[in-house]
Amino acid sequence: MAQQARRAPGRPKKIQEPTVETVEAVMEAPKPAVTKKKLPIKRKEEATTHSEYEIKKGAGVVYMLPQKGITVYDKENDSVREVRYCPNEPSIYVDEQSDNAIKESVIFREGRLFVAKEKPNLKRFLDSHPYNIANGGKVFKLVDKKRDAEVELQKEFKVSEAIAMVRDKDISELLPIAIYFKININTPTSEIRYNLLNIAKKKPQEFIESFDSPQVQARSIIQQAKDYQIIDLKDDRCFWFDSKSMIVSVPAGQDPMDVMVRYCLTEGGAPVLAELEQQLEKLA
Repeated sequence: MAQQARRAPGRPKKIQEPTVETVEAVMEAPKPAVTKKKLPIKRKEEATTHSEYEIKKGAGVVYMLPQKGITVYDKENDSVREVRYCPNEPSIYVDEQSDNAIKESVIFREGRLFVAKEKPNLKRFLDSHPYNIANGGKVFKLVDKKRDAEVELQKEFKVSEAIAMVRDKDISELLPIAIYFKININTPTSEIRYNLLNIAKKKPQEFIESFDSPQVQARSIIQQAKDYQIIDLKDDRCFWFDSKSMIVSVPAGQDPMDVMVRYCLTEGGAPVLAELEQQLEKLA
C-alpha cells in the first residue's frame, strides 16, 4: 500500500487550484502602511528687528505723543473708535481693553522713536495715529530708508535735468521763463541764466513744467506787449495803449498782470492774445 501511494519518479507534483475563498482573501489583504516623510513647516520670513519713526520738524529733545481723546476710523467696523497705547493689552482700541489697562507714554527722543518687533501693539498705535503723515497728519512718519532713498534720487535727477535746461536752452527759449519767474530780462544773458539756475535748483519740477505751461507763454507775450507799449496795465484796468480802450477790468487788490494772463487764456480773451502775438511779430 505504501508503495502504491508513493508517487512515481519523474511525475510532477499536482498543484492545488486556488479556490474562490483564497483569491478573495488575497485581494482583501491589507496593504502594508507606507510611512510618509514629514516635511518641515515653512515659517514666514522674520520681520525686521524694529520699526523707526521720526518727527518731521521741530521735535526738540523730548516729544510726547498725545493719547487723550485720540480717535481713528476703523474701516472694518465702519466706526470711529478711541485708541491708546497700553503695553499689556493686545488691542489699541479702548473699548476692547480690560478695566485694568495701564496707558504708557509714547515719547520721541531727539525726534526719533524705535519700536521693537516684540511691541506690535505700539506699532499699530503709531500707524493708526492721526498725527502720522501717512494718515494725513503733519507730525511724524514711518522711516522707510529704501523709499526715502528713491525719492531723494528722483529729486537729484530733477535738479540735474533743470540745470541742463538752463545750460542748453537758447536764450530766446529762456526769456519767457525768466519773465514768468519775475526775473529782470534787461540784464546780460549770463545774469539771466544765473538767476534761472538758482530757481532751477530750488524749484526743479516747477521750472521744468514751465516750458510747457500756457500761462508762461501768455505772461511772456503780455509783458513784451507792455514793454513795447502795445498795451498798458493799471491797477484798475488793462487797455490798448493807442486807443485807450479797455481790454479787461482789474478787481481791487488783484495784480493786473495776473488778471490779464487769466483773461487771455479764456475763450473771450484768446483773440486779444493772438493780436498781441501778431503785433510783436511785426516788431521783430
